[in-house]
Amino acid sequence: MFSTRSSRLLAGRRIVLIGVIILMSGCTSLAPPVASDTAGPVATPGRPYRDAIDIGGRLSVRYQLNGNDQALDGKFTWTQEPGRTLVTLLSPFGQTLATIDITPTGSTLLQSGKPPRQEADVDALAAAALGWPLPVSGLREWLQGFATDAQGTRRIARADALGDAAYLETADGWLLHYPTWEPAATSESARPKRIDLQRLTNQAGNVTLRIVLDQWQPR
Repeated sequence: MFSTRSSRLLAGRRIVLIGVIILMSGCTSLAPPVASDTAGPVATPGRPYRDAIDIGGRLSVRYQLNGNDQALDGKFTWTQEPGRTLVTLLSPFGQTLATIDITPTGSTLLQSGKPPRQEADVDALAAAALGWPLPVSGLREWLQGFATDAQGTRRIARADALGDAAYLETADGWLLHYPTWEPAATSESARPKRIDLQRLTNQAGNVTLRIVLDQWQPR
């Protein structure tokens, strides 16, 4: 799946990921997708990609600020349709901390008591406002178990592989792992329950994100 250089990088990042996040049981594979004539994500026979979906869950982030370890826990909602994505970040008690509204013309981030912030690049906007990177653009696919690897190949996560096949380095440098899945009749139709992400950044040091999906409602 990877070149020798990429394999060494993956192995190193995997060690960091395992050292920071306690992985739960279960593994995935990210296999090449079936051929498709469309530019969007492809699908397995049992698990289609949803252009319109509502997702809710919990988010845990670990990062560094001025050399000190930081930890944040909260909730989120994700409302997605073909031309728009709305992300709401909440405290553990449900208080709205920030909303990010993404459209084809740009992104707007709102925080209580602060003026709106706008940026064409939603990931740059989130990192500047939050102080740690939230890969919103990638999560549009990752939350559903689809991803593009460092070589530009689109992959589909599965719930039935071991070892290095359970990890993927994405095109923008994140290391993904899907340790937990919702039970389904087949591995192809299973959907992600938990996603672990890790990336070494200049802004916030070693960043780890744990996302647990509690609500899943295609539209």
